[in-house]
Amino acid sequence: MEFQQSKLLDTLPKQFFANLVAKVNAKVAEGVDVINLGQGNPDKPTPEYIVKSTQKWVTDPKTHKYSPFQGLPEFKQAAADFYHEKYGAQIDPDTEVAILGGSKIGLVELPWALMNPGDTLLLPDPGYPDYWSGAALGEVKFETFPLLAENDFLPDLDKIPEATAQRAKFMYLNYPNNPTGAVATKEFYVKLVEWAKKYHVGIISDFAYGALGFDDQEPVSFMETPGAKEVGVEFYTYSKTFNMAGWRIAFAVGNTDIIHALNLIQDHLFVSLFPALQHAAIDALKKPERDAEIKKIVHRYEKRRNAFVQAAEKIGWHAYVPKGTFYAWMPVPKGFTSETFADLLLDKAGVAVAPGNGFGEHGEGYVRIGLLIKPKRLVEAVERIEKLHLFN
Repeated sequence: MEFQQSKLLDTLPKQFFANLVAKVNAKVAEGVDVINLGQGNPDKPTPEYIVKSTQKWVTDPKTHKYSPFQGLPEFKQAAADFYHEKYGAQIDPDTEVAILGGSKIGLVELPWALMNPGDTLLLPDPGYPDYWSGAALGEVKFETFPLLAENDFLPDLDKIPEATAQRAKFMYLNYPNNPTGAVATKEFYVKLVEWAKKYHVGIISDFAYGALGFDDQEPVSFMETPGAKEVGVEFYTYSKTFNMAGWRIAFAVGNTDIIHALNLIQDHLFVSLFPALQHAAIDALKKPERDAEIKKIVHRYEKRRNAFVQAAEKIGWHAYVPKGTFYAWMPVPKGFTSETFADLLLDKAGVAVAPGNGFGEHGEGYVRIGLLIKPKRLVEAVERIEKLHLFN
């Protein structure tokens, strides 16, 4: 017997990174020593204090039962306390927090929960490709707004057409930004709240890299902005802050209506997270080791950023110097597209990078570098690329 997948699945975008992984694996199978800068997966282990907490909670029989559908109240309280401590935001744990199995779940399910077929979603270009998956699954239309170097990769709200703003129901934003490494400013968020109120557009802040700010500058949370809760929510994941990508733990905070809808759809999809993980997540936020461990992680990525950017500068490859995340957004030399340049680096230098066009039309002309290996290997990657004589 054969069974065809649904028409809905046929509308999903192709998984861009699956193709990249296949190319890298093929090179490795040939015996090539590939320096993989195309990935976005933290390379270091989860801090020991979190691992030990998890081990303790896993052995507690009370955690072996179902979680409350919408998560443990004490986890919601910890999330609210964290946002008040770090960002000065007043969050009601009962009505303004949703527990998530990774922020991707919330970002992809949100159109199901809050939009109707045919509604318009505004998405950044370049941006995280799974935003498109949420639009497809929710059967909503999406329009993009460009993130350009001349505007520090922030949206120019004044250039969003009036008709587009009037149509839009929600806007997704992601700062610190994947793939560019740009950060948002307090001034931008103030203007964004005003814009959102004017056009009645809900703002969805994807704060996945919220802890990863460089040069002694902590990234700005959208929830710090007066009026933010009136117009939107923010997603916070443990994946990058605590090197917990595989653990799939996150939460959203903010607007009561949006949080209610996310909780309601999850009532029908999940029974929240394994309770032991929720207790470990509480400890991750509340234990005294937290800030020191986060500082170590940020320092590691900043050291790698500096090593890569300085090495690239020496060969005439000029970076948009990232102010956050663990990526560098690098221009493609003349005569190449993002794809042909990435293919050349893999074939001739054994260096894998992510072509910028995989993040949207305005990603063309760039490649994304993942700063997820030791500085020595990052410098080696640049030295290999230098031998191709592509830069002046």
